[in-house]
Amino acid sequence: MVAEVKDLHSNNADVERMQQIFAAQKAAYRQHPYPSAEQRIELISRIKPLLLDNLDAWIEALNNDFTTRAADETKLAEMLITLEGLKYTTKKLRKWMKPQKRSVSALSWPGKTWVEYQPLGVVGIMVPWNYPIQLAVVPLITALAAGNRVMIKMSEATPRTGALLEKLIADTFPEEQVAVINGEVDVAQAFSSLPFDHLLFTGSTTVGRHIMRAAAANLTPVTLELGGKSPCIIGQDFPMKDAAERIAFGKCLNSGQTCVAPDYILCPENRVQEFVDAWKAQVAQSYPTMLNNPDFTAIVNPRQYGRLQGYLKDAREKGADVIEINPANEDFTGSQKIPHTLVLNVTDDMQIAQDEIFGPLMIVVPYKNLDDAIDYVNERPRPLALYYFDWDQGNCDRVLKNTHSGGVCLNDTISHVGVDDIPFGGVGDSGMGAYHGPEGFLTFSQAKGIYKKGKFNATKFILPPYGRGMHKIIDKYFLK
Repeated sequence: MVAEVKDLHSNNADVERMQQIFAAQKAAYRQHPYPSAEQRIELISRIKPLLLDNLDAWIEALNNDFTTRAADETKLAEMLITLEGLKYTTKKLRKWMKPQKRSVSALSWPGKTWVEYQPLGVVGIMVPWNYPIQLAVVPLITALAAGNRVMIKMSEATPRTGALLEKLIADTFPEEQVAVINGEVDVAQAFSSLPFDHLLFTGSTTVGRHIMRAAAANLTPVTLELGGKSPCIIGQDFPMKDAAERIAFGKCLNSGQTCVAPDYILCPENRVQEFVDAWKAQVAQSYPTMLNNPDFTAIVNPRQYGRLQGYLKDAREKGADVIEINPANEDFTGSQKIPHTLVLNVTDDMQIAQDEIFGPLMIVVPYKNLDDAIDYVNERPRPLALYYFDWDQGNCDRVLKNTHSGGVCLNDTISHVGVDDIPFGGVGDSGMGAYHGPEGFLTFSQAKGIYKKGKFNATKFILPPYGRGMHKIIDKYFLK
């Protein structure tokens, strides 16, 4: 009971501190509402040493949070993507900041008009546990590029990584510029209720609904990155060995704990066994052992582990074929690792068919022809990503024009996330809004339309009383 009271006081203190930081950032923004390009670039440049000078500490923190997190996955999916985004943003920032000229219609002549991109103020970023560095720092870079102050709420599921980011950010930035908040669910709820000028949330669709509800009370605009069940369609003639190799890149990374990981495979019905064999061979080649293999990332915590095992139990009980790929026949009892597993003969009443998997399990669904595969995708909520494998550009165009998804990779998986010059975001159940690229800069900016009139005032010709010369001209020539 004493411990519970202590935790309650601690959480209340966390919320109070968070509110104080928010007030300080709002006040600081009012004092300095439009930082120059040089000032923004200087702030962004502080992030590179924060990442690289502490690389071993980041790897250790994530490894401890996951019990096993492959060091190379941290380098590739957290550090490399973030640093590339930093270089890209720094290079493009001045161009993005330039006022954009727009045209003046006859009704507004004589005058000129343009759009200026103004910082919003204080931006909130809510970070999930699966890629806590990348999904905190990439939007931080973009929000700073747009001239904002930033508050980051880290996931309670990766406490060591959250604590390290909080310390390093505090050493790098004044609190009124960037601040990191850690804490449990109640702190996250209080965070989402702050009247931010924009709120970015990455996480599940279920929690996203709660975030949007909380933000609505303050009319806070939101960007939601929500994931979902991303399909992967294999074309009838695509080489299966190549498909397995390229799909493995997106599915095996982080043991499938990736918002854009392929969730289910749509495979030509006459090639299902060919895919199963190719997938087994590819996984075995990548992970000849798994249990004590540092390259094979574990499930982040017992709750997520139990969720995934529950999917497999439910699927087996309802008649699915479950194919576990365990090349060394290891016993995973007591571990938070799950071997890569294919699930076939899945029906819609199975839980694995309804929820985003977010782990090393993958459904295989046979299809007769491409139209059937497209219909299967369109009958379900719109995904964050869609993957199609085919060398026939005509078929690719059919898929692109007849499906909706946040993003697409043709003949690959997840690579689009690392392309800085295109937007990243969802649609429908997989989210709303986008960041990355110029769209990210626009997300965290107010596109302010400005009209300037000169000394000559043409408006005087349409002032009351109505029915005079100019009004007759308008009636005759313009209202058509």
